[in-house]
Amino acid sequence: METTLQILVVVACIFMGARYKGIGLGIWGGVGLLILTLGFGIQPTKAPIDVMLIITAVVTAASVMYAAGGVDYMVQIAEKIIRANPKRVTLIAPFTVWFFSFLAGTAHICYPLLPVIYEVSYAAGIRPERPMAISALAAQQAITASPVSAATAALLGLLVAQNYDISLGHILLITVPASICGVFVASCVQMFVGKDLKDDPEFQARLKAGLVTDPGKRETKVLPKTAAISALIFVLGVAYVVASGFIPELRTPAGSTKALKMATFLQIFMLAVAAVILVVTRAKLADAMNSPIMKAGIVALVSIFGLAWMGDSFIAAHKVEWLAASKDMIATYPWVFAIFLFILAIVLHSQAATVRAVMPLGLALGLGPAALIGSFPAVNGLFFIPTSGALVATISFDRSGTTKIGKFVLNHSFMLPGMIATCTAIAVGTAIGSCMF
Repeated sequence: METTLQILVVVACIFMGARYKGIGLGIWGGVGLLILTLGFGIQPTKAPIDVMLIITAVVTAASVMYAAGGVDYMVQIAEKIIRANPKRVTLIAPFTVWFFSFLAGTAHICYPLLPVIYEVSYAAGIRPERPMAISALAAQQAITASPVSAATAALLGLLVAQNYDISLGHILLITVPASICGVFVASCVQMFVGKDLKDDPEFQARLKAGLVTDPGKRETKVLPKTAAISALIFVLGVAYVVASGFIPELRTPAGSTKALKMATFLQIFMLAVAAVILVVTRAKLADAMNSPIMKAGIVALVSIFGLAWMGDSFIAAHKVEWLAASKDMIATYPWVFAIFLFILAIVLHSQAATVRAVMPLGLALGLGPAALIGSFPAVNGLFFIPTSGALVATISFDRSGTTKIGKFVLNHSFMLPGMIATCTAIAVGTAIGSCMF
């Protein structure tokens, strides 16, 4: 009975946090932890400090790059790639968005590219829904493959804390091909979704009613010379971090034979990258603090702080009994855990928060690295209910009206490509993980 009441407290706090959104997840996680501690006598575990520090370091570096114009520079390169291949926009656009989201560690990079994708597809007579829906999803799929995303940092921190002999490189060897395969399969399917604009009666009716106008072409924003430099420094920093995952000597202190732990090295190195960008480009820190990347990072920090701490403490209190009751079933059917991850991602609406809230349960149930990393793409279930900023923005940017939410809410433009991309990524990731571990 007492355990049931504790579960109700946890679920109620998750529900309240999801209702308030943003840092509400962290705030209500703190409320839940307070009730579990004082009301039920559960001992709080150690706060997820390592994960929070990794996120802080990475977000700081990305925000300084943003302030120097580096993100805008990446967007302009992506725009050129998309415009150069108008007839193949349904394949080119999502992979372009994926690649730059992968480098930046944030899905926010897709926002300025959505109008470009609409313009190119409209001019080519291609149904905008096809490339736009999968491109918005590709930005989210890239988060579980990016070496500098909050979600990957959260997963790495958890695995390192369990003393698994796993580096960032091991995670990327699984998640990168899994994510790419997911986006590719979904993009191929999207090429056959709906009718072309000339054959779509709904679009033609909107066109005749004057509800659709030719978008034309936007003017290219003039960027400072520091924009390209900041982007280059950031990308080289990310490349070094990835290489250090495979080559421990790159993170071994002078005079020592033992390499720094990946989590510790990532924290130190990304702060150093931020410093180099700051000195070389003279970026304004006020702009970095006000950037959407920094704001999203703060939301992730607070969410993980409260929500993950509550989840860790609750799981630790019942670890023994749950392990005894569920170990055999989860070991036999690891896909059950992936479904649980997916469902919680829909509720929590944050990949990083979902990792920190649910992955410890997988560890407690005895799941190995192959199953945990293979299931990682399931945290991209944010698309299921189309209320995230990227999906709402995609619908508003598609003035043709082809990208939309159906009468029954769940029959929206993102459901098919989202399910295909996520399920494919999980299947591929699990298969690769099984071969590696």
